[in-house]
Amino acid sequence: MFLEDEFAIGRIRARRISVSVLVAVTAFAACIAAILGLASAARAGASAQLAALVRPNDVNSGSLLFPSKEPGFYVEAPRLKTDVAIDVSGPIARVKVTQRFQNPSQGWVEGTYVFPLPDSSAVDALKMQIGERFIEGQIKPRQEAREIYEQAKAEGKKTALLEQQRPNIFTNQVANIGPGETIVVQIEYQQTIHQSGGEFSLRFPMVVAPRYNPAPIVQTVEFNNGAGFATPRDPVENRDKIEAPVLDPRENARINPVSLTVDLQAGFPLGDVKSSFHAVDISQHGDQARTISLKADTVPADKDFELTWKAAPGKMPSAGLFREVIDGKTYLLAFVTPPTAPDAAAPAAKREVVFVIDNSGSMSGPSIEQARQSLALAISKLNPDDRFNVIRFDDTMTDYFKGLVAATPDNREKAIAYVRGLTADGGTEMLPALEDALRNQGPVASGVLRQVVFLTDGAIGNERQLFQEITANRGDARVFTIGIGSAPNTYFMTKAAEIGRGTFTAIGSTDQVASRMGELFAKLQNPAMTDITATFEGIEAENITPNPMPDLYSGEPVVLTAELPEAKPAGKLQIIGKTGDQSWRVEMDIANAADGSGISKLWARRKIDDFEARAYERRDPAALDKDIETVALAHHLVSRVTSLVAVDVTPSRPADQPLGSAKLPLNLPDGWDFDKVFGENAAPLGGAERHGSATPAGNAGPEQATAETQDLAASPEIANMMAAAPTAKAATMIAQKSSTVNLPQTATRADEQIIRGLTMLLLALTAASGLAVWRRRLKGIIAVGAKRNGF
Repeated sequence: MFLEDEFAIGRIRARRISVSVLVAVTAFAACIAAILGLASAARAGASAQLAALVRPNDVNSGSLLFPSKEPGFYVEAPRLKTDVAIDVSGPIARVKVTQRFQNPSQGWVEGTYVFPLPDSSAVDALKMQIGERFIEGQIKPRQEAREIYEQAKAEGKKTALLEQQRPNIFTNQVANIGPGETIVVQIEYQQTIHQSGGEFSLRFPMVVAPRYNPAPIVQTVEFNNGAGFATPRDPVENRDKIEAPVLDPRENARINPVSLTVDLQAGFPLGDVKSSFHAVDISQHGDQARTISLKADTVPADKDFELTWKAAPGKMPSAGLFREVIDGKTYLLAFVTPPTAPDAAAPAAKREVVFVIDNSGSMSGPSIEQARQSLALAISKLNPDDRFNVIRFDDTMTDYFKGLVAATPDNREKAIAYVRGLTADGGTEMLPALEDALRNQGPVASGVLRQVVFLTDGAIGNERQLFQEITANRGDARVFTIGIGSAPNTYFMTKAAEIGRGTFTAIGSTDQVASRMGELFAKLQNPAMTDITATFEGIEAENITPNPMPDLYSGEPVVLTAELPEAKPAGKLQIIGKTGDQSWRVEMDIANAADGSGISKLWARRKIDDFEARAYERRDPAALDKDIETVALAHHLVSRVTSLVAVDVTPSRPADQPLGSAKLPLNLPDGWDFDKVFGENAAPLGGAERHGSATPAGNAGPEQATAETQDLAASPEIANMMAAAPTAKAATMIAQKSSTVNLPQTATRADEQIIRGLTMLLLALTAASGLAVWRRRLKGIIAVGAKRNGF
């Protein structure tokens, strides 16, 4: 009896154990299946996410890496090559810039390239090449063009957007560049040839120098309904648009190669033709034509290209008149060099000269040497009857003489010694120095010329703020700007001199100091040509640009454009003015004008410039923008309020493929010192952070610099975390030094947490099942022992 009961109890226990084991095995299998499914999904998601990423050991020589959010993985930056073809016909240059965006990665990317163009360029064409097809860009209001671009980007269509951030800074965005794919974007513009002192010149800028961008300021606090709030006003327009990652030339090879050719048809017999900063080959085709090409196939985009030419002896043109007929209207381009007949018997005018020199970090290297030589030479040329002062600035300022002093030999020697001892360092706080030069030098003496001479590379982003200061406080002074270095901000320099009724001089090497400063001295020491006006006899013409006509200096021509309401106008163009007390007058017959092309667009560009220059007179900004938009749309021009956008109608990026985004890195301008611009041991993350932007509290300390770096690392723009690696070894070093970003608790990955939870549940079920089995077995053993002992 007891034996049968024991066997029955054993079978029941075995059945229960089998059921428990079956439940445990089933739960175990279910957990394993769930874990494998989630792991597979995670791998699939990761593979899609990491398609555009590479490991440091996988990169090729010359690759540029953006650190990604995935530890150990990087994004290869899009690559760029630029081809430039310049056709010069008389006083007009037509330029074609071809940018080739290459995606070396395995993912889909969007590239943004910040690049310069001449500040007087009339940009009117954008073409995007896809295979054998060319897609023409359409001119649209800026916001509408942006919306078209963003929609096409989201739909996976190839698209390009060209925007103006400054008259001399543009951005080209190209979206949905496929793995290993190259997209070609072609931009066209035209400009007038510059002429001064019998020399013609053409400048093609190649790199946007890092800008110093002052922090927003608070001017006043306005009270409203009992509560007052200070609203910061940012002095830097589109500050994020004009910044780009910059490579340290000590650790990276120069990138963004440029090829360039110039077809020069001067329209008169040529004399000397020179390239100021690049080695070139020059081929002659008759006495009026030359072909200029770079001696090397390509050069890195790190300094401006400048070409100068002169007429053969005795062949210098003194005037020119060209016309273009568009839609029943005639557009004229005229230039004339006024006669100069200074009175040799008249004594030289007394002058008060305020010299302002930039010794900020961007001026380090050859730039500060050029500036020191130029300023020392200018001081030595002062007459004993002149008065002068020297102001230097970086992120601080020094008024050397604390006001104007007589130009005695002793004072000149002191000033020259002071200037030769200047070194370049710090930020570019230009506004306080400009205010001191215009406001704090005392009243202008009777019969004396007040001149402010500014020596700088103009590497600032708050141009409009400085223009307002010159307009408001120039008084009777005239502002002359001297652009220093390999990549000066010519827009700021030219416009500041124009508003200040002075002139702009560019010095790009120490070899140019003597000749260019000699030209400037001639302008400073001779009276300006003033009261210049242009009228038409026999025909009505209201749209003459520039308006008003600027003052001119020795050797400078009057250059104007005009819109006439007739296709075949008849009459004369009359230009009159004064040189000192002597009047002069020039007449040109419109019927004798030569045919030209692109003049209508040059007129429209100058008309827009006139609108922008007189913006401070307009109380309705919206009406000003509308006037600019009307002219720009009518003539198909890129402006502050209009953009060119091109869209391929066929989607190319699959909907399940992510799109990376990055700004293309730029070279540091030739001759610049990386440490002086960005600070020692600093990497330029996301643009010119050290030299390029000031913090509200002034100079940032180590803690603040660390916080800025962390903010950049957490930014969704991977360009803000850029690291550059010229070789695989360098990339490995970057990977070893890079730290991962700690995600906040609200940003944990769900799939990882689910897998961890299921794993813990599996372990718990296994432990519970094992415990249940051994618990029942133990109870059975205890029960059998108790029965045997009679309990």
